[in-house]
Amino acid sequence: MPQAPDMPRMLSPARVIARFAVRLALLMGFAAFGSVGFGRSLAVLLWMSIILCALASLVRREPLFGAALNHWDEAVAFGALFALVHVVNNPAL
Repeated sequence: MPQAPDMPRMLSPARVIARFAVRLALLMGFAAFGSVGFGRSLAVLLWMSIILCALASLVRREPLFGAALNHWDEAVAFGALFALVHVVNNPAL
């Protein structure tokens, strides 16, 4: 009997937001000990988080514009934070 393709598991929005908050707290903790400064370290870690969230969503085959929060939404949130940190670090650019 043929099996249906695996559907991605949908997490509750509260759980996805909590996962995002924990990841952000960890990133800020690691950036605080960066040798190039907090802002530059945080920007690099946020950039890496964007890539990792996008890869995770591709591997899990999550829908890009799905009804539930997923790794794509986390990647967008990390991207917005990266843009904010980049503007604050380089105000003249």
